[in-house]
Amino acid sequence: MKINAQEILSELKSIVFSRTFDAILPPLVFAIINNFFTLNYALIFAVFTALAIIFKRIIKKENWKYSFVGLFIVIFASALAFLTDNASSYFLPAIFSSSLLLIITIISLILGKPIAALASHISRSWPLEWFWRKDIKPAYREVSIFWAIFIAFRLSIQILLFQSASPLFLAWSNILLGWPFTITILIISYIYGLWRLKNLGGPGVEEFKNNKKPPWEGQKKGF
Repeated sequence: MKINAQEILSELKSIVFSRTFDAILPPLVFAIINNFFTLNYALIFAVFTALAIIFKRIIKKENWKYSFVGLFIVIFASALAFLTDNASSYFLPAIFSSSLLLIITIISLILGKPIAALASHISRSWPLEWFWRKDIKPAYREVSIFWAIFIAFRLSIQILLFQSASPLFLAWSNILLGWPFTITILIISYIYGLWRLKNLGGPGVEEFKNNKKPPWEGQKKGF
């Protein structure tokens, strides 16, 4: 089975777009300003950075909705840091989201409805019945287990750094274990998933939708 780089880049582009920049810049600005100045200055600069990103998107007529959600997250995180007078509290929402995602992933595995399959169904609108086939679901279950291990690793790092009260290290860990690490995980998941589907011998999603009888060619693109 051959998977070229262009195919992987196309898959990632449909997921990531330009959100990476919007997500990592405000926390990084917060951590750097807090390291050299005061907490209040750091909070102000983080909020203004998020606002600047929104204005930039609007002026360039780009999609600004994700940036708008990011602004609310920045305001909420800033409020936590201000109320607790603790810069590390700014990163509590990231720790909470990692915890919630880990719980959801584990529950999905226990219920036999792996989150990788549900995520693919939502993003691609492929029929759920295809994902639950015995010759399809194992691939998504194994990828979901892989995701759970990654999320647990990221969460443990976040908690350790939060306890050490190091906002700058927290910021860098959230960046490095955020999109860069997530992109790596998605690439590995995509390559492994297609390989596993091929080995399971089930039908491709188009073959399933067209009620094609075996022998099947299997899934060739998309996971």
